[in-house]
Amino acid sequence: MKIGRVSHLGRVRMVLVDEANATVRFIGGSFSSHLNPVQAVIERRIRAAELEELTVGKADFSEVTFLSPISAPVRNIFAVGKNYTEHAAEFDASGFNATSGAAAVPAFPQIFTKATTSLAGPSDDIVFDPAHTSSVDYEGEIGVVIGAECRNVSPADALAKVFGFVALNDVTARDLQKNHAQWFLGKSLDTFCPVGPWITTEDEAPIPSLKVQTWVNGELRQVGMLTDLIFDVPNLISTLSKAMTLLPGDLIATGTPVGVGIGHSPPKFLQHGDLVRVAVTGLGELNNRVRTR
Repeated sequence: MKIGRVSHLGRVRMVLVDEANATVRFIGGSFSSHLNPVQAVIERRIRAAELEELTVGKADFSEVTFLSPISAPVRNIFAVGKNYTEHAAEFDASGFNATSGAAAVPAFPQIFTKATTSLAGPSDDIVFDPAHTSSVDYEGEIGVVIGAECRNVSPADALAKVFGFVALNDVTARDLQKNHAQWFLGKSLDTFCPVGPWITTEDEAPIPSLKVQTWVNGELRQVGMLTDLIFDVPNLISTLSKAMTLLPGDLIATGTPVGVGIGHSPPKFLQHGDLVRVAVTGLGELNNRVRTR
């Protein structure tokens, strides 16, 4: 199933998405007033058939505004650095890698987090203050949504713990990322994690089919397949779950392919008015305008 949240006639609704026909069906019942309904669906392991019975009307995509599928993350968003070979090389050569000297392609997954307050919707503005950062970059990615609490999961069992996949933009202030010699601050500015427009469950989004593409002002900058990861999805889940208990609704950004702004000479950082589009096969697309303040 494809599940998300929309604003319709001044009201926030949880919906089932029919991408092929560009329509949504509203889900009623107790979910109509739930503050974080998609999170509740994940936690309760509610199946599509149960939600189908609760549908109350529908609307075209043109009549709704998609919101972030999850209203509030259960905790910081997990993310993975340098997880495509060519991107690892471009980042290492960019001059923005504060840990340069290590191998360009990491031997182990490089895990960091983004603050929950960085979450933004699929059409929200990406906002920053040029006095605070002058090198804001895009990173189109595919996010994994955990569906069941798990600890010490083997790679062989990891996909059984996945609820679904979602499009994501790991927006980054490169100067803050470098100056602070770690990635958390540069990754965690408000609005620096657009997510959506819906989550597609794992059964309808097989990993070999998932391709991410990123455009800036209509110029194609990035193309990557989820099958091209250095550390694949089962490996990432296993690695994280060996260190901590993963929770339903946890979001893992799997890494970005080659083509980010710092990979160009000179770098192509985001400017006021730019439009960043991230599309993932079967997961819809993000369209976020850049705004400075």
